[in-house]
Amino acid sequence: MSTAIYYFSGTGNSLYVAKELQRRIPDADLIPVLSLLGQDVIQTQAETVGLVFPIYLTTLPIPMREFVKKLDFGSADYIFAVGTRMGTFCLADVVLHDVLKKQGKRLDAYFLLNMAINSPTGLVPGPGDKDWINKVSGDKVQALDAVVEKRLDAIQDVILNREPNPKDDAPWRGPVLRRLLSAFLAFGARASGGAEIPYYADASCTGCGMCEKVCPSQRIKLVDGKPEWQKDVQCYFCYACFNYCPTQSILVGEKYTLKDGRYSHPGITASDIAGQKEAPPKPSL
Repeated sequence: MSTAIYYFSGTGNSLYVAKELQRRIPDADLIPVLSLLGQDVIQTQAETVGLVFPIYLTTLPIPMREFVKKLDFGSADYIFAVGTRMGTFCLADVVLHDVLKKQGKRLDAYFLLNMAINSPTGLVPGPGDKDWINKVSGDKVQALDAVVEKRLDAIQDVILNREPNPKDDAPWRGPVLRRLLSAFLAFGARASGGAEIPYYADASCTGCGMCEKVCPSQRIKLVDGKPEWQKDVQCYFCYACFNYCPTQSILVGEKYTLKDGRYSHPGITASDIAGQKEAPPKPSL
């Protein structure tokens, strides 16, 4: 039975989960959504469609939100989603419910996994967390990943058996409240579209171009050997540039100027993140 797992990842948590799911599900194809966003309509032939993404601002990240609106789910008779987060209140299923309903489909299974947080300031951002790097130390990441591995074993069984799994953070939500939340999220999405994270590179920047390579929205351009964040390109709030800078030269305004370490998932490289923008190999579907 054909399976396509579509993913977006900023600093590796979601890509790690997507790869682990691919390893557990026979003949599953792993496809980065960034490589497909240039298409007006995105086609799939998969019977099982999976979506793997980080939770940003309680919901789907911008590229995944754009992707699901373009994807023709016609061939899919089982659809699942996996969101990675660090305890964030999550309403991603509200968006997915609305998109899928328009195509006469439903979200059959929905899972949330707690993983290390990649941002010391929040997404908008808020006050800098001076103790952030200690919260994403190696032993803490390993402990979180150990729990994730056990959860993935259970998730694998649900997917292979094509079972329903509607559980989420708020089972009390009824149809009326769901519609209100959808309206709230739509407003929030429009509002966040104009938000910016005040990144800048200090004098220690070597002009290596890593930030430009990993930036998923292609917002960063090197100008005279220094990164510039283009005002007319949407930021995806992923913190890839901040976390993958080899000299920790990228800082966040006055909120976070420490150079005491950065976070990316230990199983995922900068090349893996940059590779999301490349066309994937032809699927085996």
